[in-house]
Amino acid sequence: MPVPAPVLYPPFNILRLSHVEYTVTDLVRSRAFWVDTLGLQVSHEEDGLLMLRAMEERGHHCIILRQSDAAHVHRLGFKLFDEQGLDKAAVWFKDQGLPTTWIERPFMGRVLQTQDPWGVPLEFYAKMDRLPNIAQKYALYRGVKPLRIDHFNLFSSDVDGAVAFYNQMGFRTTEYTEDAETQKVWAAWMHRKGGVHDIAFTNGFGPRLHHTAFWVPTPLNIIDLLDLMSTTGWRDNIERGPGRHGISNAFFLYILDPDGHRIEIYCSDYQTIDPDHEPIHWDLKDPSRQTLWGAPAPRSWFEHGSAFDGVDIAEPALKAQPIIAP
Repeated sequence: MPVPAPVLYPPFNILRLSHVEYTVTDLVRSRAFWVDTLGLQVSHEEDGLLMLRAMEERGHHCIILRQSDAAHVHRLGFKLFDEQGLDKAAVWFKDQGLPTTWIERPFMGRVLQTQDPWGVPLEFYAKMDRLPNIAQKYALYRGVKPLRIDHFNLFSSDVDGAVAFYNQMGFRTTEYTEDAETQKVWAAWMHRKGGVHDIAFTNGFGPRLHHTAFWVPTPLNIIDLLDLMSTTGWRDNIERGPGRHGISNAFFLYILDPDGHRIEIYCSDYQTIDPDHEPIHWDLKDPSRQTLWGAPAPRSWFEHGSAFDGVDIAEPALKAQPIIAP
């Protein structure tokens, strides 16, 4: 079935994805991975809590790591255009029959917390503390030299439903994979900021977070990270890649943090700013959709994901299966 027409004047104005909060079981080891290996910058640190940002980001944080007994995803964050948009968002989510809560978050002020119909915990805000520009402080660059958070990808038990819901919030579909036999959408990529995606949905046991992605300057940064990980005790955390996706045209690498949270390192996609941008259709059986070149995705890439804390996971209604590496 075709994806829905974009809603160009949504009920509130989401600018982009912003941040994700993870719980981790060993914050010291997580710091060694996220900071010392990947190269994210520490913006706040206290007992049991670490907040990080990437090199081009002026907002206070894009990653929150919180010590816990179990590893989960706590919440996905999005930035709105203004404070009035927060109030409009609260009305809209209430009209959908979804819960809304107002909190004060450190470094962020007023935050609206809610969820989507499948229980994915979301939060929206308008203002985050701004930090000094470090984009040209090249002495701070290390690891893969992450420039900014780029997107979330979620396993979804109902991709068509997720696309329809997020479309109402103004997310526009750029590319999608369709199962020809059922004419159901198997995966979809949706954006707000003018790239290929801020959020994507992949058919599977969900909701779960498949990965969070970071944009890096060049493919060579990914090669440098592979050299670093393979010689500093993180070789087994390399899951897939490098390679190039057919979808998004991105040069990619997938790695796992110490708790198994998946991270994509990503560059080379394209702009989708025009409101009349037409979504690109892919057939599920086309092997070039997931891998234009490079090794096919391993089974773990289709099955492993990070659970949202306290959210029930459902079996996908669509049983179609893409190509899996032996």
